[in-house]
Amino acid sequence: MLIKKIRKLYDIDPKSWEHPADKAALSALKQLRGIDELVKLLVSVTTERSLKLMVLSSSVKVSQNQYPKLYRILHDIVDTFDWNYTPNLFVTQSPFWNAGVIGVKEPFIIINSPMIKHFDEKEITAVIAHEMGHIMSGHALYKTLIWLLTKVSLNVIPMASLLITPIMAALYEWDRKSELTADRAELLAVQEPGPSYNILMKLAGADDLSEVNLNDFFAQAQEYENQKTLLDGVHKILNQLWASHPFPVIRLRELKTWELSGYYQSILDGNYLKRGLYRENAGDDIKAGYEYYKDTWKNKDDTISKVAFDVSEELGKVAEGLGKAAEGIGGTIKDMFGK
Repeated sequence: MLIKKIRKLYDIDPKSWEHPADKAALSALKQLRGIDELVKLLVSVTTERSLKLMVLSSSVKVSQNQYPKLYRILHDIVDTFDWNYTPNLFVTQSPFWNAGVIGVKEPFIIINSPMIKHFDEKEITAVIAHEMGHIMSGHALYKTLIWLLTKVSLNVIPMASLLITPIMAALYEWDRKSELTADRAELLAVQEPGPSYNILMKLAGADDLSEVNLNDFFAQAQEYENQKTLLDGVHKILNQLWASHPFPVIRLRELKTWELSGYYQSILDGNYLKRGLYRENAGDDIKAGYEYYKDTWKNKDDTISKVAFDVSEELGKVAEGLGKAAEGIGGTIKDMFGK
């Protein structure tokens, strides 16, 4: 049996695969009034080191002697992306199928123990690569901020509800879009879509893959997409308003669309941005995200999307000016952590 050779992506810049909605939402988040003060406050009541000590004391640190297969997988992923930072990886006891990234200067990955039991090697590779994708795209700071906001008592923050609610809404909006970027990273690491599709089916409830059918799951995703009345649109928005991840069927369609778009194969063929050649530009990211949303709304025929597209046409003239203005806003958070 021939073993498929993974193509190494030498010196690849994460901008090569990042989802435009993720980049736009993150750029907008960085400009959000009050976000810098919130970061400073939360960092003042805890530290990255305390978070790592907590995990170090209550989880299993992956090494050559502890979960050696996971250790090898992690290092293979870092090698595939030709990345210069190998994060620590921890396995923690939890009943939930989940994994995550915490940290600022030295982010680390946590994977919950049930995934080790129920996922095969390629699926585990996809999970770890997904989290590595968050690290490479600079998501760890805001992932940590979300984690802290759910753990730290809001009593330490004056007028907490007035301050936190809009910030949390913006954080969750970005958080969902960041998952679309990380899904692409896992596909580039495994270099076949099957494991990612299997994970999404498992997250949706398919504990036993022999009991489900991928084509039917895609049909289910299409069925969800086809619900297009005004009331359906309202429910779709409200159902995910405070969710940290897009629904599995949404992620399935997004990943399939990108796989078939030509961009995925182009990256595997060596056509991608090289690190150090891309200059971050908040205006360009916001504009690209606006174009993505506009095209998404334009190509849909449900009532809410039609209204959104009509409104976006009027707002488009404003968006470019906002994007240019955003270029001049200082990176306070980057300065804080020396990034």
